[in-house]
Amino acid sequence: MTRSIHEGARDLARALSQEDEWIASRRERKKVEMLFAHLKRIMRLDRLRLRGPNGARDEFHLAAAAQNLRKLAKISIARQMAMT
Repeated sequence: MTRSIHEGARDLARALSQEDEWIASRRERKKVEMLFAHLKRIMRLDRLRLRGPNGARDEFHLAAAAQNLRKLAKISIARQMAMT
């Protein structure tokens, strides 16, 4: 069986994927991607309704603020439940 010309790059990628920095980076990327997926799926931010770059920025900031408030409310409720 012949070796692919791309196998060297694959070996390098396999070696890099075992390093601690890569694993930490993958964990952080997963958190960010989950937040974007939540915005798209749950908060229906699959398309922007306001026009222009400023409108898009404003709409995204409002959605991010709503997401943060929702997270804060969940934490607050969990703390109240733990105290009682």
